[in-house]
Amino acid sequence: MNSIAQYFQFDILKTNYRTEFIAGLTTFVSMSYILFVNPTVLGAAGMDKGAVFVATGLSAAIATLFMGIIAKYPMAIAPGLGVNAFFTYSVVIALKVPWETAMAGVLIAALVFLFLTFFGIREKIINLIPQDLKIAISAGIGLFIAFIGLANAGIITKNPDTMVSLGQLTTPTVLLAIFGVIITFILISRRVPAAIFIGMILSTIAGLLTGLVNLPTAFVSPIPSLAPTFGKSIAHLTDINSFQLFTVVLVFLIVTFFDTAGTMIGLATQAGFMKDGELPRAGRALSADAIGMTIGAILGTSPTSAYVESSAGIAVGGRSGFTSVITGLLFIVGLFFSPLLGMITPQVTAPALIVVGVLMAENLRHIHWDDFAIAAPAFLIVLGMPLTYSISDGIALGFVLYPIMMIANKRSRELHPFMIALAVIFLFFLFVITRQ
Repeated sequence: MNSIAQYFQFDILKTNYRTEFIAGLTTFVSMSYILFVNPTVLGAAGMDKGAVFVATGLSAAIATLFMGIIAKYPMAIAPGLGVNAFFTYSVVIALKVPWETAMAGVLIAALVFLFLTFFGIREKIINLIPQDLKIAISAGIGLFIAFIGLANAGIITKNPDTMVSLGQLTTPTVLLAIFGVIITFILISRRVPAAIFIGMILSTIAGLLTGLVNLPTAFVSPIPSLAPTFGKSIAHLTDINSFQLFTVVLVFLIVTFFDTAGTMIGLATQAGFMKDGELPRAGRALSADAIGMTIGAILGTSPTSAYVESSAGIAVGGRSGFTSVITGLLFIVGLFFSPLLGMITPQVTAPALIVVGVLMAENLRHIHWDDFAIAAPAFLIVLGMPLTYSISDGIALGFVLYPIMMIANKRSRELHPFMIALAVIFLFFLFVITRQ
């Protein structure tokens, strides 16, 4: 045991086994909702929910264990909430791409991630895109998944006259979702640890008491089969043969790039790991995400990302990689509770989507709204995602407008050639690919 404590530098970090275990447990409870939300989101794409449940847990476990043992940081990784919505609603449903082909796109993006991370290029590429646009992407995804949550809950519905309108709020299932949203909002505002998870539990209990949720015949069962999703990405790699699909891969790269990098920097700052504005062992930390994404694509789940819920574990004292080891092991234990999937209805998961949307929208305050040349493309990204029901379309609108605004305002020196190249790609995407 002493050798483990020495490896994770308990003395230097002023921590101990008890603190690290509680921190790991806290992080797991805070983010365990993804085990049930991810199968629901990807299930809408036609994927087997049981297989996605296992793929979610295993990819989270492996990536988080790598983060803990190799990078030695108390940060957990799992399939990202937001990019999974892009996978389902923008790629599979909107573009009518088979989920197997979309998963092949995730695998290609993951392999590119591994290459870029290994050679240290990943951090450099991130720096080439203006910070305001990165922030806009994150905030826009938040609005998009909140919109999906409101629609899944039935709180908003389509309307032929006004496009969208309020749903029938007196419908029992809608009332259950509203209850979940209010409870979760209150828990978040009161800074209750694992607020999203607790909100889902309370919504489920309310659903059971009102007969809107059915009690499963068992709570523990053998781990579901991975066969429906395992290896499908490899078998369909040759399907990535059009510009449209390569654009999808690019968006997977961009979205996951910014999501993970921003989250890691925020968590590292909270825990006091930053040294002169840089994160030590950043390559190892980013490798954990790249490995998780690669394994996840092979197993059958959307891209992984560092989880902001790791801040809950850090807040209770987690400082070493042992926190992540505990979290990773708990994800493996969680695989035996797949029968609970039947209790997690769209009305139960909708509050989680809406709350995460609120949390991601917080980034809007960092955009330089007083600089219109930057504010305009950022605004199009943020608003474009929910209104076009597509993350990629929202990004395209902003990335095309950005160089135009820079050149028109005689600020071409601030414009990197990489951004001009991206604008050309997205311009072709908007006017040629999306019209096919």
